[in-house]
Formats: sequence, C-alpha cells, structure tokens
Amino acid sequence: MNKGLIYKALSGFYYVEAADETIRCRARGRFRFDNIQPLVGDMVEFERGQNDEGVIKSILPRRNSFIRPPIANMDMMVIIASRAVPVTVPFLIDRIAAIAELNDCEPVIVINKCDLDPGDELFEIYSGAGYKTIRVSAETGQGIDELSRTVAGSSCVFTGNSGVGKSSILNALDSGFHIQVGDVSDKLGRGRHTTRHTELYRLANGAVIADTPGFSAFDPELMESVTADKLQYAFREFTPYRDKCQFLDCAHVKEKGCAVLEALREGKIHPSRHSSYVKLYEQLRQVKKWEIKSPEQR
Repeated sequence: MNKGLIYKALSGFYYVEAADETIRCRARGRFRFDNIQPLVGDMVEFERGQNDEGVIKSILPRRNSFIRPPIANMDMMVIIASRAVPVTVPFLIDRIAAIAELNDCEPVIVINKCDLDPGDELFEIYSGAGYKTIRVSAETGQGIDELSRTVAGSSCVFTGNSGVGKSSILNALDSGFHIQVGDVSDKLGRGRHTTRHTELYRLANGAVIADTPGFSAFDPELMESVTADKLQYAFREFTPYRDKCQFLDCAHVKEKGCAVLEALREGKIHPSRHSSYVKLYEQLRQVKKWEIKSPEQR
C-alpha cells in the first residue's frame, strides 16, 4: 500500500503527492456509504490502478478537520481581514477563530490593505485578546516578511471574506505563485471568487499553505460540531476568569456573579468579542444534541 498527501481536490479527483510524483486518485466507494470525505491535507493510503491512476483506500488519523474550508491537519488558521473595501466585520473573524481554537489550530489575524486603512480597531481587539495580529499590505509589501516568519514550517489555511486579498498575499509571500486575483465590486463591496478549489502550496520557508474559496455569509455548518457549553473555551481571553464565576455552569451571558462579565465591565475583555460570544452562544443553544456531528461524520 502506498502513502501520500492529498494536496488538491478537483472535480471528484484527489491529487496525491507521494515520494517524487503526483498520482490522480478516486476515493473508494465505501467512503460515500460511510459518509466520509477525503480532504486536502489528509495523509492517505492508496493503491495504483490502471492508466497511472489510483484509488484511495484509507485516511490516516487526522489532527483536525474543517468543513468550510474543506481541509485537514492544519497548524494555523490565517484569518485575513480588512477595514478597506470589502470591510470585515469582527463577528466573521470571531466565529472562524472559535472553530480554529476548538480544533487545535492556532488562529493568526492578518489585517490586509493597511496602506488604505490601518485597521486600528481590529488590531486592538485581537492583539488584546492574545492573538498574533499582523498588519500587512499585499500592495506595498508591508508586514509580508513578518507574516512569512510567522507561518514558516507550518501547515496553514488562509481564509476570510471574498475580496479581502488572500490570493494577493500568497503571491506576495512567494514570487513563484501566480494565483489569479479578482477585482472588488464597488457596488457590492465583495470580491469575485478567484479561488475555485482548495489546494496546498509549498513556500520556500517550509510552510505548506492552503488557498480556499472565500466566504462572507454565516454558514451554520461551520459550527456543527460545537455545543454551547464548549464555546467558552474558544474565547481565550475568558481563561483567567472562567473558574472564578459564582456558579460552575455559568454561561457568561448575564448571570449573577460572573467573573467574565466583571472583566468585561473592567475593560479586560473587549465588548466586541463578548458580543460575538453571546451571539454564537444563542445560536448554538438552538442546536439539538442529535444534530451535532462527530468528527467522523464531518
């Protein structure tokens, strides 16, 4: 049995990197029956078939996996944001960061287009919450070296709302990339989708980076494996206060004796972050336990 890494998925085929070659593979039919989908980033076992193609027989244990973007085994989730057009709202960043936190994946916040708007409020929110936060400009090159040092040697997924500059940043990180970049619509404030599939790219600094289709609307599936009681662990600035609440089952929303709310009042937690937490908590409370998917079903 051969082993390899899925580095691209396109039109029902999985492109597996094994030794010094790439094998185009199909997934065994059993996967569909078991509701299992191979993902870019998966290490797999495969058998060669006819016409130099292969069949994926098994998926090796994953460190983590995500539904959107469809990716596995990532060390970092690089969340691209902007205060220039298209403007990124903090709630978008917070829900993506929460998914990363709960899946053993380190969120890194990158504020792009800082030559147009430095994004001071975003920098304050996320650096204050304990996240590595980097101001960059794919246009001028500002911050690109710092971002390169941050991701060096890691497996990273780049994500964010459409038009925010994911592909431009990848092109700036490595001159060998020539990823198509789309214009931002002045009317809608959104970028055209230039990334049509998920694919891994290797940088000279040893990083393995995934570029993924952008998204801007809330997708409930992003949090389909999260329960309301677990959400508090996705907000790292809650950590010093969680165990000091008056009640063990405190939801940190409006309870009496809540240490998290006290920290909020004292300015130790940013109001924007707590607002996102409450919004996500109320959404997750509506999810029935039987609707929550296990990692094997994702």
